[in-house]
Amino acid sequence: MEIINNIILVSYLVSSVLFILGIKNLSSPKTARKGNFYASLGMLLAIVATLFDQNVLTFEWIIIGLIVGSAIGTILALKVEMTGMPQMVGLLNGFGGGASTLVAIAEFYKILYNPNIPVTSMDAGTIILSILIGGVTFTGSLIAFGKLQGLVSGKVIKYPGQHPLNALLLISVIVLGVLFVFDPHNTSYILIVTAISLIIGVLIVLPIGGADMPVAISLLNSYSGLAAASTGFVLSNNELIIAGALVGASGIILTNIMCKGMNRSLMNVVLGGWESAGTVTTASTTSQKGSVKSIDSEELAVIFDNASSVIVVPGYGMAVAQAQHAIRDLTNILEKKGINVRFAIHPVAGRMPGHMNILLAEANIDYEKLYSLEDINDDFPNTDVVLIVGANDVVNPAARHDQSSPIYGMPILNVDYAKTVIINKRSMNAGYAGIDNELFFYPNALMYFGDAKDAVSKLVTEIKQL
Repeated sequence: MEIINNIILVSYLVSSVLFILGIKNLSSPKTARKGNFYASLGMLLAIVATLFDQNVLTFEWIIIGLIVGSAIGTILALKVEMTGMPQMVGLLNGFGGGASTLVAIAEFYKILYNPNIPVTSMDAGTIILSILIGGVTFTGSLIAFGKLQGLVSGKVIKYPGQHPLNALLLISVIVLGVLFVFDPHNTSYILIVTAISLIIGVLIVLPIGGADMPVAISLLNSYSGLAAASTGFVLSNNELIIAGALVGASGIILTNIMCKGMNRSLMNVVLGGWESAGTVTTASTTSQKGSVKSIDSEELAVIFDNASSVIVVPGYGMAVAQAQHAIRDLTNILEKKGINVRFAIHPVAGRMPGHMNILLAEANIDYEKLYSLEDINDDFPNTDVVLIVGANDVVNPAARHDQSSPIYGMPILNVDYAKTVIINKRSMNAGYAGIDNELFFYPNALMYFGDAKDAVSKLVTEIKQL
């Protein structure tokens, strides 16, 4: 018995090290696959070690869960397209939170039907904490999934008394949690806390606008880790505590990076976001900066053919049109002509952290060509052509000087400093921040209207004919 316990502990230690190595390698696109392998191997080792734990009562349900879960995971992996990854990540965060809630409730009923089991204040407190964080993560992630999938409005949804109501619900959970510590066999406390936690999850994510979804996704990812860690305390499982803490900490760090990328505070995002987020403003073709100039694929091909350096700025429009493969074809044909092609990735481009990197990797575009905002921003003045594919707010110069703009102070890609800027969009409609992009009216900017995939494919055809 003691030997088995020691093997389990050593296995947990090794898997924890693999988790840490996995997260470290996931910090770079070059080593991301290796990091994913390390983390997966660590999780497999942790699961196998847990199955040898003497507290396992029955393997039948475990096998059933393994078969059903693996089948669902395989189907989702095969069916969900890369453009649906943000929704997928949001949903998986919710599953983690839901699992933590169910485990905490199961542990409560284990105590309820076994009066001889001693219940400490620590046990009662961790059960409440696990239910609270898990419940908030579960319903909050479902709302985030709904917003990304278009099932729930992407606008900022506010209502009278929003913040006082959230505060009141949270205080209620704290009070009920204290009462539960003194009376850990009272079922009503657990049921009420569970219901309130699920409601809080809906109420705190519902007001977050579509423009803030990258922050919301990374924050919910952190919540799912904290929920797992609190469940580890409930089960007295060191491995779960370590793994949950790693996910929670990395999620908070990523959230902080996302907030800096938008020049927003975390509280500003959580408490409501941009008022105009998700709205569509009336398109305009004139401005104090000038008038919009459009270009067709034939003229654009000539511009690219005479360029020596090109920077591509991908955005959510590329993801929607699934244009990453057309972008790869454009990259290949330009490089054959001796043109230097690079990609500028804004930290909040897309609907989740790393969204653009994933899509470009799927199209087999070399990691070496992908540059972060900090690494490439100084190169725009020396660039002949910048091609913006479906990006909007992250290239809006108003962020630098217009103090009345909701995106004022947000770090942007300095695309307007390039010699020629080509903006590919379906129309002149505003982005998620709900404001016009003054870049469209700049003298060095040309609008290339159309669906990103079709437009880039036409451009590739025209370049081939030159």
